[in-house]
Order: sequence, then structure tokens, then C-alpha cells
Amino acid sequence: MDIMQSSLEKHKEWGGKIEIISRTRINDRDSLSHAYTPGVAQPCLEIEKDPSLSYTLTRRHNLVAVITDGTAVLGLGDIGPLAAMPVMEGKCALFKEFADVDAFPLCVNSKDTDEIVNTIANIGLSFGGINLEDIAAPRCFEIEAKLKERLDIPVFHDDQHGTAIVVAAALVNACKVAGKQISELEIVINGAGSAGIAIAKHLLALGVGNLILVDINGILASDETYENPAHNEIASLTNKNKKHGKLADAVQGADVFIGVSRPKLLTAEMIQSMNQKPIVFAMANPVPEIMPDEAKQAGAYIVGTGRSDFPNQINNVVAFPGVFKGALAVRAKDINQEMKVAATKAIAGCVSDDKLNADFILPDAFDRSVALAVAKAVAQAAIDSGVAGLDVNPLASS
Repeated sequence: MDIMQSSLEKHKEWGGKIEIISRTRINDRDSLSHAYTPGVAQPCLEIEKDPSLSYTLTRRHNLVAVITDGTAVLGLGDIGPLAAMPVMEGKCALFKEFADVDAFPLCVNSKDTDEIVNTIANIGLSFGGINLEDIAAPRCFEIEAKLKERLDIPVFHDDQHGTAIVVAAALVNACKVAGKQISELEIVINGAGSAGIAIAKHLLALGVGNLILVDINGILASDETYENPAHNEIASLTNKNKKHGKLADAVQGADVFIGVSRPKLLTAEMIQSMNQKPIVFAMANPVPEIMPDEAKQAGAYIVGTGRSDFPNQINNVVAFPGVFKGALAVRAKDINQEMKVAATKAIAGCVSDDKLNADFILPDAFDRSVALAVAKAVAQAAIDSGVAGLDVNPLASS
């Protein structure tokens, strides 16, 4: 039985991957009176007087909403919010398993940006953070931006920022192995959707030398005009030499290829045209832009994919649990650039120099120390950058 069929059987067996578990026993009149009426009235009144007490008198301090409209689910596309539920449940299970963060799936039956924003904003007080998931571009950019304006809790589109954080961590360590400097790299990102644009912005914040983005129509350049405002914005920040052409033109002489696009778009000949010791992150799933063995045969020095059956899996699970754990720990009002950079550096630092090599540039997804390391760094960055509600990092001594 292949993994798809066996997973279906498991889902039938589980009947869902998450459940609600009470943190208090209610087994007599006294416990009922404390957990519910009449005793519960007092914490309600205290929160009415001081809303910040919602973080100490309820589970809000450790609760994240995982929200989708079902328009860009994994590699399945627009399958709708109901069909997206197994993925959202899975994401919630990962939050709990890797960072002990409680998460609840919410699937919104709308493709209207303002309706989605209003729905999420109106329930935001129930949560300590919002994880947006599997929402198609360019709507995802607008939804996240509007929610950040309306909510004073972290709003984080993991397909954008989680991916960017992990890709950057992989690149930091790949540069160590290859003897390259980030500030001198020429990087090509194939795929100018939500993930590609977020990766580009994050790498720019880390000080990369030059970035070129390529979409289905070719290289993005600032002397062109695009229908998508996000393309115009990112074109103004990248491709400083105003290259034009297709992917083959972009990768010529480049140090790094990052693929967040479609299968089999990168050829051996393209890799052979790259700079010495080329770094290839081919992350299309389940079939990458080029298979790792083919990339290696063509001369790629380091190869990473999104798959677990090859070395150097570039997997968001080493990022988002710790990012939210850290943000929640200090009641951050945002997950800003400083926090994302801190997460990247923390993930990269989880691979010791004696273990670092061309086939091991990221920590294992099941390394339970990663989430805490990321959380500590993110919490401190939130404090240092002024977006934390607390001025002491409670994770510092963990």
C-alpha cells in the first residue's frame, strides 16, 4: 500500500488528528462551581476591567488559529476550505507535537478578501496568534497586511514567511560549506508567488548580493510593468543589473537556484552554466524542479528539496512551531523582520560545525531542541525590537 492510500486509511482510523482536552477535572459540585458558574463570573469581571488578563486567566496565551480559504492547498491548488481541513488539522498537530502550542483549524468559506479579513478580525480576541495557511497569491498578501493593521496579535502567513526563514537558514549553512559569502551571492528564485516573493524579501534583509526572480513569463525587471502589484514591488528591489530573458538566462553565472515553482524546470545544462560550487534548492513538491541525483551529476555542490526522502529537506516544521512559541511567550503584537532573522540564525545554529556538510545543512525535523532554540531567539528579538508585551524573556532560562 503506498503512502497516499495508507494515509487515507489512517485518517479513517483517527477520525481527525486533534481533539480538545480539558485542563481541569469537573467531577463534583465544588469543581463545577470553580470552573463554571458561579465562580467563573469573577475572572470574566477581571478581564472586563483589564483585557490583558485574558492571557493569564484563559488559554489565549498559548492558542493559535490555523486559518485557510482552501485556495492553495499543498500541491493540490484550489480544492476549497472543506477539503483543506485535513491539512489544517495536520498543522495544528505539528504545533502541539513540536512546540506544545495549542492550535485550532478554521476553514473560511469565502474568496472575498474583505470578508475573510473581517471574519478573522472578528474572532481574533479568542487567540494569541493567527497562522494563515494555503491562501493563494496575491490575495494572501492583502489579507495578511490588513489583519496586521487591525489585530494586535501576531499574524503570520507560513507559506510565505516560514518558508523564507527555513530557506535562509539552509542558505546560511550552505554558504559555510561552500565557502561563499552571502553578501556576494547572485541568487535566482524561480517562482514569483507568495513563497518566492517572501524568500526574496527575507534574503534581502540578510544582505544578499543580488537577487533575480523569474515567473512563468520570464525574469522580473524594474523597467517592466506587471499586473500584479507585488511583482512591481519586488522587481524594484531586485535584479539590479536589469537582466531580461528566461530561466536559462537568469541562472547563467548565478551561485544559487531556489525553486518554488513546478517540476522539471531546471536542466543539467542550466546548472552547468552556474558559478562554481552551485547551490540548488529545488523545492517543488512532490516532484522538484530537478531531481537531486541529476542535479549532483550536473555539478551541483549542495542540493536541497522539500522532500523527506532526500538529504537537506527544507521543511517549515523547523520554523513555525518555535516562531509562534517565542512570540506567544512574550505576548508579541507582531512577527516582524527582526524576529524572522533571529529564527533563521537560530535554525542555522542548530547544526554544529562538526556535523555541517553538503548533505546536512539543516537540523532534522524531529530534533526537539530546535523549536525551543528558535522560540528563545524569537522572544528576545521581539523584546529588543519593541513589539513584545512583556519585557522579560520567560524562555531565557529554559
